[in-house]
Amino acid sequence: MRRSDVTKWLTYALGVAVVWMAETLFLNRLPIFGVIPVLLPLAGVAVGLWEGALEGAVFGLCLGVFADAIYPGFPGGMTLGLCVIGWLTGVMSQYRVRQNLPGYLICAVAATAALALARSAAALLSHLGAARDILSLAGREMGCSLIYAIPVYLLFSLLHRLVTKPVRGVRL
Repeated sequence: MRRSDVTKWLTYALGVAVVWMAETLFLNRLPIFGVIPVLLPLAGVAVGLWEGALEGAVFGLCLGVFADAIYPGFPGGMTLGLCVIGWLTGVMSQYRVRQNLPGYLICAVAATAALALARSAAALLSHLGAARDILSLAGREMGCSLIYAIPVYLLFSLLHRLVTKPVRGVRL
């Protein structure tokens, strides 16, 4: 692994730390629609968008392990979910979706919807509440999280530009 690769992944990890701290230190005190946002999946989408399928999946896997450790709920669900989301976002960015804000928003909506449906299905199968209440909560959480999609995109866009600067004076 090259030094530039280590720097890139440490920079993305720093971005995750910023997003996580914003979510847990500030945003959890300001519920919207009675829920707090879940922002780590949005970070996974951003990295998958720019780094591709394999790197998106590996980053999503690592992010998912971290998310499963900090979010209550169904153990292993975020690990698998964020790995798949990172991979699918990377595939979409390579073949269908542009690596820009509209492309990110498309992937972010799809990712948050998929996670909301998966978590809702698990809650329904576990008989944790009425379907109407579970789906309402999932919809509100999804909407609340997507409010912060653009700031997460801007942060990771800046980080991506920092770690992919062309080297001046080098001709290939």
